[in-house]
Amino acid sequence: PLEQFEVVSLASINVLEYHLILTNLGLFAILLTVLSLGVHFLTYDQRLLMPTRWTLAMESTYASLVGLVKEQIGTSKEGYFPIVYSLFMFIIFSNLLGNVPYTFTVTTSAITSIGLSFTVFLGVTILAFWLHNIKFFSFFVPNGTPLVLVPMLVWIELISYLARAFSLGVRLFSNMFSGHSLLAILSGFLYTGLTSSVLMFFVTLVPMALFVSLVALEIAVSFIQAYVFTVLTCNYLKDALYLH
Repeated sequence: PLEQFEVVSLASINVLEYHLILTNLGLFAILLTVLSLGVHFLTYDQRLLMPTRWTLAMESTYASLVGLVKEQIGTSKEGYFPIVYSLFMFIIFSNLLGNVPYTFTVTTSAITSIGLSFTVFLGVTILAFWLHNIKFFSFFVPNGTPLVLVPMLVWIELISYLARAFSLGVRLFSNMFSGHSLLAILSGFLYTGLTSSVLMFFVTLVPMALFVSLVALEIAVSFIQAYVFTVLTCNYLKDALYLH
């Protein structure tokens, strides 16, 4: 089952002194970008008198994320909405595309998931320094902390803050990796049962119903993980803006 997560080279080309390699990870990242942009272009058509179901779905997603940004960051901070929206769309399309058989799930790559979380962490840290300068370090000393506990709490808060660089990506990667691994293992057992004999074919139909339920659960997890990543990104932005 681990073969589905392997990053393999698909093509390579030499350009001057550079050796460029296209992997399945890079290919599906490009496809995700094209797919995401294509869906937005196709659903945005001002000539339509009545919106289609796809248009309503995209408008609902847009409105939900705008509401999330206003609730988590503030009504005056909508300028950060594009990065939040882009992250959500990239992750949700990646998760959903990965549920299609014989495709590659970009978010099951630790490099991609942790790379996203590290980029968010680095961005909000630079933003906090740019807005607050030296006052940024007050974030590591909670209000009302007794002076004797400050040295210990500073280290605890610092470790907790640095863990953000990995926690977002590890959460996304582990959930998608474990879910896809479970489905791959179960599908192998079901295929063996369905093709072994006529009797086993009908016996295997019972666990097959459970497998279909797990597939539906994995699709739900795809939405949940994209939403959780987005919510925590908004929380980190709020901490960078208000230092609390």
